[in-house]
Amino acid sequence: MRLSQPGGAIMTDETATGERIAKVMARAGVASRRDAEKMIVAGRVAVNGAVVTSPALDVRPGDKVTLDGKPIDAPQPARLWLYYKPVGLVTSARDEKGRQTVFDTMPEGMPRVMSIGRLDLNSEGLLLLTNDGELKRRLELPSTGWLRKYRVRVNGRPNEATFDPLRRGVAIDGEDLQPMEVTLDKQQGANAWLTVGIREGKNREVRRAMAEVGLTVNRLIRVSYGPFRLNTMKPGDVVEVKARVLRDQLGAGGEEKPPQRKPRAGAAKDPKRGGKPGVGDRVFKPRPLREDRPEGHGGNRSRRPGADTGDRPPRSGAPRKPRPLMGEETGERPFRARAPRAEGDEKRPPRKAAGDRPHKPRPPREGDEARPPR
Repeated sequence: MRLSQPGGAIMTDETATGERIAKVMARAGVASRRDAEKMIVAGRVAVNGAVVTSPALDVRPGDKVTLDGKPIDAPQPARLWLYYKPVGLVTSARDEKGRQTVFDTMPEGMPRVMSIGRLDLNSEGLLLLTNDGELKRRLELPSTGWLRKYRVRVNGRPNEATFDPLRRGVAIDGEDLQPMEVTLDKQQGANAWLTVGIREGKNREVRRAMAEVGLTVNRLIRVSYGPFRLNTMKPGDVVEVKARVLRDQLGAGGEEKPPQRKPRAGAAKDPKRGGKPGVGDRVFKPRPLREDRPEGHGGNRSRRPGADTGDRPPRSGAPRKPRPLMGEETGERPFRARAPRAEGDEKRPPRKAAGDRPHKPRPPREGDEARPPR
């Protein structure tokens, strides 16, 4: 079966198992999926030599995709970098005013990367970079729900009631802003330091919100983006996130998931619990029976030579004093007769109890008559 595609491309049943061309371009690091669709509509993309003008096309792994006549790179594993953006850099690939961009300051050896979200010219702090356009799109979606925190310095003397409208959510120029998390940290002269948390990241959202309550932002630092934090990074630093950490935080589908517990050493895997170890899963090694122990084993003394006759060979070279036999052939302890009692023992009366002894009065003493009775 052959299906006609917009732009003159032909799709067969085999291409139905492929991927959208914009997604393939995004995974190759060319651009985000949305920007790749704009390139396709502009007629800059060709598949197997045929120009494509619609993003509604699936391509197979063997198809050759070119951009402006140059083949795109093969899809690479998704990678993520943390970048401390300094003040004065533009977060865009090209600037019409000729200003320096964040991509002009990347260290040598960095592949082509894209920014996840943006920071304006006068803002600084954490900026995420990736080589995967699909990952960029996922992390920028509001449905991801990642909290982005900022350290904000404003001019003025606000109090907790000042930020109540922002905590409830406000509408600015007809655009609804989601509720923010605002904490007043300290007052420092004419300025105040705040901690602000947002989940959407609209254009200049924090600055516009502060202006709505009568405050002017004179410094803005993004300190975290979801689980990724600035920590001790300095302006201009670039740190790549390890692949294991990226998998733990994003998973295969690009969504945040809790970290997995590592199996305990020496624990067996239970297939009923999905291979996760649990209590009682430790491998049990049965102890051999006494009859199965080798000759001369230290825990089975009855098998040692000479155990029945008492002629056991000594363990060291020094002679050992033989142990006397306990009794006759039966092995019982010999009976020792009690020595006979002295004469008169048979006539000795049994000892009486304390209450059966007769009372013997005490002889009188001098002065007993003058002593008063008790």
